[in-house]
Amino acid sequence: MITSLNNDRVRKVVSYIEKNKARREDDVFVIEGMKMLREAPVLQVREVYVTEKFADEASEDDKEILWRYGAETVTAEVMKKMAATQTPQGVLAVVSQYHYALEEVLEGYNKDMGSAQPLLLVLENIQDPGNLGTMLRSSEGAGVTGVILSKGCADMYNPKVVRSTMGSIFRMPFIYVEDLPNMVKELAQAGITTYAAHLKGKKNYDEFDYTKPTAFLIGNEGNGLTKETADAASEYVLIPMKGEVESMNAATSSAILTFEASRQRRR
Repeated sequence: MITSLNNDRVRKVVSYIEKNKARREDDVFVIEGMKMLREAPVLQVREVYVTEKFADEASEDDKEILWRYGAETVTAEVMKKMAATQTPQGVLAVVSQYHYALEEVLEGYNKDMGSAQPLLLVLENIQDPGNLGTMLRSSEGAGVTGVILSKGCADMYNPKVVRSTMGSIFRMPFIYVEDLPNMVKELAQAGITTYAAHLKGKKNYDEFDYTKPTAFLIGNEGNGLTKETADAASEYVLIPMKGEVESMNAATSSAILTFEASRQRRR
């Protein structure tokens, strides 16, 4: 059992929680809770830590999972030190990061839909970790086949992002790109129509056909898409709003657009 807050392994996990650089250098991220551990691909899990209380009270199935991974027991105090949440669930794991090729993001495959027309979400400078995680989760629900992010977006392996995905991080292909406007142009060249969520849109979002290869562009929470990225889009789409609301939350906008595409593709 690990009892010291200064244990090297404990300090390492804390660095993964707090620092993007540490996660990147060791190619890992941290997940918390039994739900996330159950959903994590077995070969991705490197280390598991559990409190004695959690291990004692776990179901037989969960005990089997903990045994399989050779979970290291830690004190409640150590778990609180390592965890990103104020009230730790009693189990966390260090997991290998994902490295998708662009082809995997573009190939247009969703395990529930089988081979399908690509449905992509393209994100520019999304800063809020909770927003980003929610977008990944709702994207999976809508049948999005891949997510493309600008380098200015929050780190996908930030603990708040990971927690907000509720497990979708294990299943949704994503990739960060250096030059997003150029990437948008490449999508168009590949036959994918790119729709920018934009206040200058002349047509409402539900007036377009999204049954063909489609990519939705969503910009920064406060500033929207940059001019360069917006200009590279095939079309501008408008989400009409009532009252005095001028703009929509980025995660809400992405959900509206992707679920409209999902609705059309169910016909």
